[in-house]
Amino acid sequence: MAASLRLGRQGILFGLRLSNFNKCVWATHPWQEHVRHFFRSPWILGVSPVKVQMPALSPTMEEGNIVKWLKKEGEPVAAGDALCEIETDKAVVTLESNDDGIMAKILMEEGSRNVRLGTLIALMVEEGQDWKQVEIPAPDAAAPPATDAASAPVVPPATAFPAPPPKPATSGPLRLSPAARHILDTHGIDPKLATPTGPRGLITKEDALNLLKTSPAPKASPTVAAPAALSPVLTPAAAPPPPGSRPNIPPLSVPGKPGAPGTFTEIPATNVRRVIAQRLTQSKTTIPHAYASVDCDMAAVMHLRKDLAKEQIKVSVNDFIIKAAAVTLKEMPEVNVTWSGEGPRALDSIHISIAVATDKGLITPIIKDAANKGVQEISANAKALAQKARDGKLLPEEYQGGSFSISNLGMFCISGFSAVINPPQACILAVGTSRSELRLCEDDQTLRTHQLMTVTLSSDGRLVDDELASRFLDKFRGNLEKPQRMVLA
Repeated sequence: MAASLRLGRQGILFGLRLSNFNKCVWATHPWQEHVRHFFRSPWILGVSPVKVQMPALSPTMEEGNIVKWLKKEGEPVAAGDALCEIETDKAVVTLESNDDGIMAKILMEEGSRNVRLGTLIALMVEEGQDWKQVEIPAPDAAAPPATDAASAPVVPPATAFPAPPPKPATSGPLRLSPAARHILDTHGIDPKLATPTGPRGLITKEDALNLLKTSPAPKASPTVAAPAALSPVLTPAAAPPPPGSRPNIPPLSVPGKPGAPGTFTEIPATNVRRVIAQRLTQSKTTIPHAYASVDCDMAAVMHLRKDLAKEQIKVSVNDFIIKAAAVTLKEMPEVNVTWSGEGPRALDSIHISIAVATDKGLITPIIKDAANKGVQEISANAKALAQKARDGKLLPEEYQGGSFSISNLGMFCISGFSAVINPPQACILAVGTSRSELRLCEDDQTLRTHQLMTVTLSSDGRLVDDELASRFLDKFRGNLEKPQRMVLA
């Protein structure tokens, strides 16, 4: 018993001495802290980045193109500074920074096309951090780069039996985008085999392309697939098609060489052109268009323009048309409506969309509160917006939210035409050129020359019936033929 107590007391004393020894060792070796600090430093762990992703710069935008970077790697960035120019489905928009920091890494170079929303395009770091040590996130393993797929050698199949077709991935009613439907119909692929990734089970263009890649290739003809060494008897060449016949599938043309009859060249579509095609198809397939035309006497407008020009006030005929349409909408609010999913929706403001032709397609900037503006102010706004549209510098709020559209082709000597409604708007007014016609004057029964201009109203039959469209055109003609009425309206 005494021996056990003596040994226990010696063990406790030894433990206390060992603990004091460790404290002395750690106190006399500060390099341990330096090692710990080194392994916790940004040199090892990297600097945590601030991610810059492709934003949605318009309600219909699904992808964008990087036009130009306005900041270089290593440059300081303040909140509100312009980072880059992005081509959306409507225009070229400047992306501004929301944070202060330093541009550390540009992941999507200039000229990158079809960048999906939410894709990482650049990295920033906070002020005071080393931007060269930014931690680059690992790329998504599910989406390998196209260059790797293109450079990978094609491995022949191990067996001669074709792979079994994939099982249908969808059930219930199918919902396909127009592009996906076109791809699947062209290649004869069952849409039920596609795996939808769009909203509410929509099969998108990317789903159709992925299915096209995984689908088994069609059987090749024996004359092409059979090697010459295995067939000693030569197969006679196929007879050429008779002259004047149309080939089933036109061959692609080769750049730099003259194209054979029936060839074609693929033209890459811009984001703006794709959205225009989608919107026009949607309009003509979902909106019941109704058309009505009327001739307007432009003598009073022409005379007023000359009087204003003498006072160095230059306005166009289209400015008077915009003013007349806005005043007519103010007098007839039942036409200033849009169609929503549940029915008509009356609008409180009168914003006139004017069609402007650009190199990339038509775009409709908006003249806001046109009914409360004078013709001279409308003219100044229209010129500024048209120039910004041609330069691709329109802001989203300058082309979104119109209530009525006007398309004027009079400068191209078009006498009259019918325009396609821009949804969700209810109407669009198509304006032709003015022309001189002899007409009988009812007052003195004499022939007089009249400056007439034909306008055609395309209206949504769900919102504006034929009787309402006729009354709108009659009041519009009265406002245009008597410009002084627009001042009193």
